[in-house]
Order: sequence, then structure tokens, then C-alpha cells
Amino acid sequence: MKISFVTTNKGKYSEISKMIRDRGHEAENINIAYPEIQADSLEMVMIQGLEWLMDRYERPILADDSGLFIDSLGGFPGVYSAYVFKTLGNDGILHLMEEQADRSARFECVLGFVEPGTGPILFKGISKGAISRSKQGSGGFGYDPIFIPEGFDRTFGEMQIEEKNELSHRGRALEQFFKHLEEKH
Repeated sequence: MKISFVTTNKGKYSEISKMIRDRGHEAENINIAYPEIQADSLEMVMIQGLEWLMDRYERPILADDSGLFIDSLGGFPGVYSAYVFKTLGNDGILHLMEEQADRSARFECVLGFVEPGTGPILFKGISKGAISRSKQGSGGFGYDPIFIPEGFDRTFGEMQIEEKNELSHRGRALEQFFKHLEEKH
């Protein structure tokens, strides 16, 4: 099956396309930005984005909205993660966390999938962990150099893509997506 993944984020596409190809499917990138409403949940953002995409494309579409939720900051940056990363970056998040004893955090990913003639289906993946005290590693993208997944002493930024994909929020959401495809086809 050919799966068109919508993103302007090269790092995200690299991870997703590898997992799609590893499962025997063909991956295609639709490199456009779709409208992301300001909402309280990743699910609402994704549903609105898929509705916009459904009006423009007549093929199977997969899209992703992800966020970093930091417990001691009340879930910030959450649904605003991309904007916060562009404005504050990892250094800004580390600065906000300087005095925080509780460094627990989680990445959440909501994958949205739609095929012509069907409605949107959502798949959610969560990766629990903690915010590191400094940037570590140069792999991955975004907040990867400051997020240590639960049970590890290395950040996502220090991991190879295969290892990160097994542990990440995006990898977990994609596993649910693949299970859906297997059951359907």
C-alpha cells in the first residue's frame, strides 16, 4: 500500500517513512503545512487537519500531531510544542526547568489516517520519561536531546533511529496503525 504522510518536518518523515517501508509499504511525503487549530488536545488538532486534507487529496493520508507534556509545568508546552520549540528551543525549556525537582514528562503522538470514502481514524502513542539537565546527543530532532525515555539513561537524541522508533510515542502510535491495516486488509 502507498501511504502519503503529510509533514514539513524532515526528521519526522525520516522516522515515519522508515517504519512504513520496514512494514513493506511505500511511503510518500506530502510536504505541505495544513492548518492546525488552537485546541486543548492533539486529537482535536488532528481531526481538523484531516478534514482539511480530505478535501484536497483522494488517496490514503497519514498525518501526525505530537507534543511534549512536562508535568511540573502543567503540561506545557503540550499542543503548542512546535511553536514553543521554534521560539524557546531546548535551551529555553531547560531554563524553565532549572529549579524543578520533578522532571517527569511525556511525549504524546496522535496519528490520523483517512482513506477516500472513510472517516478519520486516530491512533495515540505515549512515551513517558523525564527532561534531562542538559542537551545530550545530536540525533533525532526537536526535543529529542532533552528527553530521556523511562527506563533509560540516554536521551532520544543519543539513540539510533531504530531504537528510538521502538520506544517513541510516534513508534507506538504507528504500531497501532499497522495493526489496523493488517486487520482491514
